Amino acid sequence: MKQLLSSKIIAEDIRNLATALQDYHDYFYGKTFLITGAGGFLGKYMVLLLHHLNEYRSHQNSIRAICLDNFITGYKQEMINDDNFEFIPHNVIESYKTDKPIDYIIHAAGIASPVYYTKFPIQTMDVGTVGTRHMLNLAKEKNVKSFIFMSSSEVYGDPDPAHVPTSEEYYGNVSIIGPRACYDESKRFGETMCSVYWKVYGLPVKMVRPFNVYGPGIRPDDYRVLPNFIEHALRKEPLPIHGNGINTRSFCYINDEIEGIFRILFSEANGESFNVGNPTPEISVKELARLVTKLMPHKVDVVYIDPPHAVYASSDPKRRCPNISKLTTITKFKPRYALEDGLRRTIDWFVENN
Repeated sequence: MKQLLSSKIIAEDIRNLATALQDYHDYFYGKTFLITGAGGFLGKYMVLLLHHLNEYRSHQNSIRAICLDNFITGYKQEMINDDNFEFIPHNVIESYKTDKPIDYIIHAAGIASPVYYTKFPIQTMDVGTVGTRHMLNLAKEKNVKSFIFMSSSEVYGDPDPAHVPTSEEYYGNVSIIGPRACYDESKRFGETMCSVYWKVYGLPVKMVRPFNVYGPGIRPDDYRVLPNFIEHALRKEPLPIHGNGINTRSFCYINDEIEGIFRILFSEANGESFNVGNPTPEISVKELARLVTKLMPHKVDVVYIDPPHAVYASSDPKRRCPNISKLTTITKFKPRYALEDGLRRTIDWFVENN
């Protein structure tokens, strides 16, 4: 994580995240966390937060972490390795064994970008199903205090307009053999397994459904809409809008996402699924493009193009916006970052790393 540790933007994010979670600090210290996908977009912030909390307080009661990743879609980077943090190159499709005690497992491994999960469809299915089963078995063996499965808002597919904003009770409108099915269906079955382990074994599982997370540390070549727009804008190239640009999304800054995840992890809401996102604004892709151009120091145009792939054509959900009332009621979570503020921070990070 060499380039992340040197980022002023990310360092500030991690400090702010620690402050936002200050009421939970006692849940962290003296515990061992296992994080899969530790080198991924979300996993990196989790690891950096744990590392920061160790530096924040005396090491008498340190946080320990086991960090797993095989970097199938992540940068092979320098990971934190010290007396309390152990990075292990590992593919969760294979079972993982350790003699060490584990208090919390966050199963964040996954292939979330449509460009990459269409390139690696078998691996995508396996990490969401076989990998999840391995982690659930490990959690059961270690008698963990809490287990998070990082699911996805994609479990809802292309929701009926009557169910937008979408609550956790909505069953979804998903094509089981469509272009996105390898990802969507593996997440849906992953949640099924978690629910069964809760019902049969009493395993304290929680399922998190992120909605369009963005922020510093996201891969510039991730190909999802925001990093794609920012990369084109910084190169002074037109922002490519697929189709007519009227599909809508609501975007969640990474700090809000990570705060929500840890609030859920430390809750008693076992066997539950939670939307984590920022419902406002629900913004069209063409409106998003205008906002990105507004925040650039130079003039940038937009261009409308045909979708380059089936995952961006007929199967692209028309609307995506979460109802987070359940999360707010149970954990008192409220998003802290407005879209424009988060975009500025993300653009500053892209500039910082150019």
